[in-house]
Amino acid sequence: MKLVLSGYYGFNNIGDEAILLSIISALKEQKPDIEIVVLSNDPEFTKRTYGVDAINRWQMKDVFAVLKTSDGLISGGGSLLQDKTGMKSIPYYTGIMMLARMAGKPFFIYSQGMGPIDKSVSQFLTRMMLKKAGKITLRDTGSIQLLKDIGLRNEMELVPDPVLGFHLNEAKSEWYQQQGFTKPVLTISVREWPTTTDFKKKIAEALDNFIRKGNDVVFIPMHDKHDDDTSREILEMMSEKAHVAPYDASIEEKVSIIGLSDMLLAMRLHALIFAGIMNTPFLALSYDPKIDAFSEQANQPVFAHVDGEWTSEELAAALGRHLKALPQEKEKLAAAVGPLTAKAKDTAKQAIELFSR
Repeated sequence: MKLVLSGYYGFNNIGDEAILLSIISALKEQKPDIEIVVLSNDPEFTKRTYGVDAINRWQMKDVFAVLKTSDGLISGGGSLLQDKTGMKSIPYYTGIMMLARMAGKPFFIYSQGMGPIDKSVSQFLTRMMLKKAGKITLRDTGSIQLLKDIGLRNEMELVPDPVLGFHLNEAKSEWYQQQGFTKPVLTISVREWPTTTDFKKKIAEALDNFIRKGNDVVFIPMHDKHDDDTSREILEMMSEKAHVAPYDASIEEKVSIIGLSDMLLAMRLHALIFAGIMNTPFLALSYDPKIDAFSEQANQPVFAHVDGEWTSEELAAALGRHLKALPQEKEKLAAAVGPLTAKAKDTAKQAIELFSR
């Protein structure tokens, strides 16, 4: 069996790379001799890192050629069909689905998160292509409702994010050990976000407060230099010492750093998911419904929305309360995430079944 994988791959975003690694692992567990071709922004990196074939995602002639020789297309996971960050994503990903149909191949929507899809043309493209899908699996109830709201009548199944099926035998990070932490450690994942709220200054003040109370702070960049720059911008606003983990650390090391820490504060979804699989209690700072959705699934609090009304004092207090309640929060998190972890690899089984017909 030969499958083509389409997603936001090869862009040095650790969350999307973790999705790719998790899907590849789950597919190979189901069918060890499977042949996988990834549509990547950096094919050589993808080939080298995951031991699969990869082609340039922008070369449509090559994409169509590989689809014709495949058994089908997997689209996902991640938040691919959205028009919040621009108008190119939905035409691109639905265009790949259309190429699969032109090649006479089925396509499978793999644990995607949908939206926002605000523009009428985006809604039209999404509805028209997804109604041709062989199967649609989505990672949260909000995505199911959004597709129903724009007129999709297909059967849709709620499944966990693929990264919840990721397994790490042991949390190991040479960088983390070298820091010699002796106090409770808060890891924090931040990203750039267009808003009139000076959220970076408020985070910096809250972290200073938290450190003065006898704790350590580690920034963990999830999207390469982009998040590293944002982390260091906040660090420069702080008066207390904090640390920034290497932005180019591997998926396994970033999962380990979050797992070795006592608590996480994060804007990035897959930092929260890493905390979930490592049973590290977290507070979310949300910029998107997907953050709220996973926090609800994991039974962990959303402190606030980036654009909302909140103060640095309120954030510092919330961090302090969560730290004091770590034993109870660990129990809550384990009880919520455990069943999702067990189910996460079932999506690959469903995909294999579709393409085996």
